[in-house]
Amino acid sequence: MRLIVHGQQAYGKSVLEAILEKAADEVVAVYCAPDKEGRPLDPLKEFALEKGLPIFQPASYRDPEVWKQLATHDADLCVMAYVLLFVPEEALNVPRYGSIQYHPSLLPWHKGPSSINWPIIMGKKKTGLSIFWPDNGLDTGPILLQKEVDIEPDDTLGSVYFNKLYPLGVEAMMESIELVRAGNPPREAQDPDDGSYEGWCRKEDVQIDWGKPGDEIYNLIRGANPQPGAWTTFNGDEVKIFDSRKAEGSGAPGSVLALDADGVLVATADGAIRIMKVRADAGKQSASEYAAAVGLETGSILGT
Repeated sequence: MRLIVHGQQAYGKSVLEAILEKAADEVVAVYCAPDKEGRPLDPLKEFALEKGLPIFQPASYRDPEVWKQLATHDADLCVMAYVLLFVPEEALNVPRYGSIQYHPSLLPWHKGPSSINWPIIMGKKKTGLSIFWPDNGLDTGPILLQKEVDIEPDDTLGSVYFNKLYPLGVEAMMESIELVRAGNPPREAQDPDDGSYEGWCRKEDVQIDWGKPGDEIYNLIRGANPQPGAWTTFNGDEVKIFDSRKAEGSGAPGSVLALDADGVLVATADGAIRIMKVRADAGKQSASEYAAAVGLETGSILGT
């Protein structure tokens, strides 16, 4: 088939690499995000340049001139690998078989831009990915295929994405292309009354309330690790918390129960969290290094 690859960043590059490695299809165009002044080239664009592929970077896909440009490629399918700009149906439907898109959740659950953070923060045991046929809604189009993964007790946003949803997503995209090639690929409609939508997981969503149960705090920390980074305060200064573990202990919520080379033990409403890695003014460092630098000691209170 004649394919358009539309995406950005490392995942977009990996999907393009997989398509070219298989060599079963011709990539007739690569669409990626516009360049940002003072920033390195997007990995997808850099790789496409290396391969001598035609590259297009429209600032908007609402422009009829962009639809005309898309039509000049005479493409069979557009493969959308991590696309943040809204693409209307006038553009999506230009290729002969339309467009397919990757989304890192089990749609219709967790529609929206932070679909890996929220299931972890909510304490869910499973998540997954969907390859779907996008439409004018936000992650609302029919499902082509889905893959499920476990969220292990100590998984973080980083481990779920990089170890599970990223590699599995590349494989699923390749499988989806084969389903389209074979003819009559699945188009399972999403129930508009089912599932959920959550917006961006932002800084204001991940401030730690030490008065909450330990499980809830731990899920928040790992669901925001590495981005946007759950945070608390000490003496009015912010500190982001990354690597941590649930632990035993009791005391006033937010109080430091112990400090050692393994980290800082902080009380929650029903137990404790051992903080092992943080980021403050000095950058990312071990919690013990941070404690020594700011004078954190047993009895100190976080969240103040």
